[in-house]
Amino acid sequence: MSAPSHASSADPVRRGIRSTQAGLVANAVLASIKLAAGLIGNAYALVADAAESMADILASLIVWGGLAIAAQPADENHPYGHGKAEALAGAAVSLMLVGAAVGIAVEAVQQIRSPHEVPAPWTLVVLVVVMLVKWLLARRVHAVGEDLGSTAVQADASHHLSDAITSAAAFVGISVAILGARNGGGARWAAADDWAALFAAGVILYNGVNLFRPALHDLMDRMPGTDVIGPVADAARDVAGVLAVEKLVVRKAGMHYFVDIHVQADPSTSLHDAHIIGGCVKGAIRRAIPAVAGVLVHMEPYEETAALEGRR
Repeated sequence: MSAPSHASSADPVRRGIRSTQAGLVANAVLASIKLAAGLIGNAYALVADAAESMADILASLIVWGGLAIAAQPADENHPYGHGKAEALAGAAVSLMLVGAAVGIAVEAVQQIRSPHEVPAPWTLVVLVVVMLVKWLLARRVHAVGEDLGSTAVQADASHHLSDAITSAAAFVGISVAILGARNGGGARWAAADDWAALFAAGVILYNGVNLFRPALHDLMDRMPGTDVIGPVADAARDVAGVLAVEKLVVRKAGMHYFVDIHVQADPSTSLHDAHIIGGCVKGAIRRAIPAVAGVLVHMEPYEETAALEGRR
């Protein structure tokens, strides 16, 4: 089996960490602004939004740590590297989203049942700035996560997007509360702000559950989709001397894939030539899918029945 190449992963990991660091700084600044504005301006949706941003700070730290651990090279006790740390970080961030959603929902219900003042109009300006910053940040981090194939970075991007959505919900709720109060509705319209926070909690919960699934799949070594399996199998079949692919297993560890493949060659092929064919298969697969860090090739004698089974 070819040794996993972690040197080539240094730049992708640095990109992921840089995007995480940028999000961490932005969240720290925005959380402080939203918390102060929410408390001074009597806007609970803004306070809930600040709480979500504070959770984002911890989430970014978890992602940062997960990527740093995942980048460590393979050793005697971890022959496949430390890539699972990245999936663990993604799962932790997803569960944090779920926890934040539950906490915001509980507090929103309490606020709905307790009359309070109508939010100050100037809090809307704060929310517009927050929505713009978080939306841009979510797009940037998502692009990095998708490019790297990182579950943790994509989870971090969804955290930013959830923050933008909660800010949008807060904007709508505060606007309704202010307009209702000005049109004679009185303080009872202030609850619109809290209903907005409750809606935002539902969105955050949905995102958290959806993000947990791919992280769990990575931890459970689920086979990747046809976008990975197809090119791997095709690359192996195109190698001169390969007559069929009998078995193909692929699993993901962090941002890398490990391939276990059985290929068939002419039964009269010498051991030396079979070894050369196996090396060519490894090279072809890694050229087709650069994210493949390790390939284990089993050479088998060509058998029509087994070949047919491998195509199914």
